[in-house]
Amino acid sequence: MKIALLGNPNTGKSTIFNLLTGLKQHVGNFPGVTVDKKTGILKTVDRSIEVVDFPGTYSIYPRSKDEEVVYNVLSNPADQNYPDALLVIVDASNLRRNLLLFTQMYDLGLPIVLVLNMTDIAERKNKSVNIEKLKEKFPDAIIVTSNARVGLGKNRIIEAIESIGTRKENRFIESSILKEKEDFLGQEEEAKERFRKIDLLLTDIVIVNEKVESKSNKIDRVLVHPVFGFLIFGLILITIFQFIFTFATIPMDFIDGAFGYLSANLDSLLPAGELTNLLCQGIIPGIGGVVIFIPQIALLFFFIALLEESGYLSRVVFIMDRLMRPLGLNGKSVVPLLSSVACAIPGIMSARTISDWKERTITILVAPLMSCSARIPVYTILIALVIPNERVFGFVNLQGLVLFGLYALGTISALVIALILKKIIKTKEKGFLLLEMPSYKNPQFKNVGILVFEKVKVFIFDAGKIILAISIILWALASYGPSGRMQMAEQNVMKMSSSELSVDEKDQLLASARLENSYIGIMGKSIEPVIKPLGYDWKIGISLITSFAAREVFVGSMATIFAVKDGIDESTLIEKMRKELKADGTPVFTLASGASLMVFYVFAMQCMATLAVVKRETKSWKWPLIQVVYMGALAYFAAWITFIILS
Repeated sequence: MKIALLGNPNTGKSTIFNLLTGLKQHVGNFPGVTVDKKTGILKTVDRSIEVVDFPGTYSIYPRSKDEEVVYNVLSNPADQNYPDALLVIVDASNLRRNLLLFTQMYDLGLPIVLVLNMTDIAERKNKSVNIEKLKEKFPDAIIVTSNARVGLGKNRIIEAIESIGTRKENRFIESSILKEKEDFLGQEEEAKERFRKIDLLLTDIVIVNEKVESKSNKIDRVLVHPVFGFLIFGLILITIFQFIFTFATIPMDFIDGAFGYLSANLDSLLPAGELTNLLCQGIIPGIGGVVIFIPQIALLFFFIALLEESGYLSRVVFIMDRLMRPLGLNGKSVVPLLSSVACAIPGIMSARTISDWKERTITILVAPLMSCSARIPVYTILIALVIPNERVFGFVNLQGLVLFGLYALGTISALVIALILKKIIKTKEKGFLLLEMPSYKNPQFKNVGILVFEKVKVFIFDAGKIILAISIILWALASYGPSGRMQMAEQNVMKMSSSELSVDEKDQLLASARLENSYIGIMGKSIEPVIKPLGYDWKIGISLITSFAAREVFVGSMATIFAVKDGIDESTLIEKMRKELKADGTPVFTLASGASLMVFYVFAMQCMATLAVVKRETKSWKWPLIQVVYMGALAYFAAWITFIILS
């Protein structure tokens, strides 16, 4: 048996889904679209029931990609996701709006269960519902109440599902044949007819006691205030990022060390050969490159889930809409852009909530300009390399100020590019923001935990496969080269090596020579004429190529290129880089070249996994290619200008 779980946004639909299925869930996509498809198994005494959690929608008639899924499935009995029965969740404190969708579902003729959720909020608003009269109006529906946030009503819902039988032909309105998606006039007339009948029946079933101002309205006077609202939101952001960047480093360092230890020990235990090299230098570092980001992603989504569960995130979308709309975005773009500061991949995935195609596309295209956590190692080592560690104005650290400037440059650029794309991308549709302000609630940590688990799982299995594959490819390119050239390089190193050098030092020189003459080294030499105007040599060119897989690879590539032993402290690498000279005897890394490189990494699309996710979300290679071209051109031009100015 398959049951479709439906309801308006913010009715507790996801909470009930989690309540019924627990962790027996699977997250995928509906066929042909990138909209989340959550399915779970409800185990009863005598059978297992598949529960499909459909996207939240206000009506069966679509206004967004999410809502289109509901229409496409329920209007086509031949669809593989067409349900045997419906479970509709409504907010008991706002029946008028919620009953529109329910009456549409009721008129489909499928067995149906109506769950009046959030009864506690209705009570706080001094509202009560006459259940018996509601049952009289909808005789074919099984009606139960719940307060899912605290676990009340689960058994009643399960009993209702188990008692589902056949339907009669009762309808709410006689003209309830599904209108075509493009028949907007017919949809409007149907909605008017439904609301007329809904208003009549509400006079009988909803009892409103003495009206008092809700706590949510009192809190909103401060949190959505035109001035204080922005200040509070800014303070919350600072707190969140302090937590992410402070506490995530501890498990990230542990994970990094653990995978390094594992790789080194397996290398010493396993027999020498290509298979061992592939495992220790390709596969294990590739897996480590995925796992290491889990703490940041988990913490980010933990805070986002807290904000969403509490009802505050809707207020953020509301107050930011005024700022975002002139730039071609809308208030819902805030969440993807904020998420992209940790990692662009979950940021781009969260853009699914934006209903307007143009605004969603622009958000996806500019999200990678937000400086993600993968840029931090690059920024850190380059700042330490070329920016003096001194204070300005007596109390501001210059290196910290430069780091803030790089983040600000990325954010401002994202907004400016969004404004430009607004002028370029054409659409007949006019964007709008349909938003509900839910009541404030205490977050349910079980729901928060499930959401974090789901998001981390999606990242590991979606982005992880891509990162691992690229890591293996890069290992192969760095390990192999033209046989004659590689042998010649090895022979030259052995001839040049002094007897005074240790075995480790000779191995380091040999590794550096092999890298220079590998396929990736040859590629670095080939692009040197192109990057020379930016102040870079072929060695930096290799790092630019390798870091195309992931930006943080830059530091590891530098360490290998400059023959620094794995695990040596960062200051030693910095000293090696400071002493590195070009063929003409001038330093490779100066203030001009270092700043140019920092600016390059602010703008460049150095992340294959992000491109793959963009393709997945847009269902086309057109937009990822546009991203590569415009971000690459912007990175090159900005880096060139920076180098010229500071030279």
